[in-house]
Amino acid sequence: MPRKPAAASKKAAPTVTAASKKAAPTVAAASKYWLLKTEPGEWSWSDQASAPGGVGPWDGVRNHQAMNNLRAMRCGDLCLFYHSGAGAASRRVVGVVEVAREWYEGAEGEATAGGAVDVRAVGEFQTPVGLGQIKKAAGEVEGMKDFALIRQARLSVMPVPANIWDWICEMGGGFVQDGEVEEKED
Repeated sequence: MPRKPAAASKKAAPTVTAASKKAAPTVAAASKYWLLKTEPGEWSWSDQASAPGGVGPWDGVRNHQAMNNLRAMRCGDLCLFYHSGAGAASRRVVGVVEVAREWYEGAEGEATAGGAVDVRAVGEFQTPVGLGQIKKAAGEVEGMKDFALIRQARLSVMPVPANIWDWICEMGGGFVQDGEVEEKED
């Protein structure tokens, strides 16, 4: 799980667009989708969004499979920001971040010891998508039964198939990017 960053990366933001505020973002075909889990008391969406430039390291991952997933991330890949928690109601996807800096090793004793990627806040979902909703869709959405969030519940960093990404973004009502004003529908 990420820790509060000492200093933020100052890279230019990759181009990430949304066809509309209610649509899933579109990225280059080579980009992948991921899900990153964090305890809100350790690092919340609010912490991520308020970090300098919305950028912070995603570190503290010790599971080898999760670390291999972090190593596979590339700049511009998009990630679902998932709040895990003690109560079922708190387990939900709350926003989207993008990979701003690929895997780097941390020096011994630093917060990033073991390695990290930097992620930048893209936008918060208009409606968080709960784990219960995702599990309920397992019989309706192709591939959902095999989605790591359901099959490997303790894995903190996992790939997300494109059709599941699209479904979650649709259920979340899209997201409002920082600095944008939500448009009201008539």
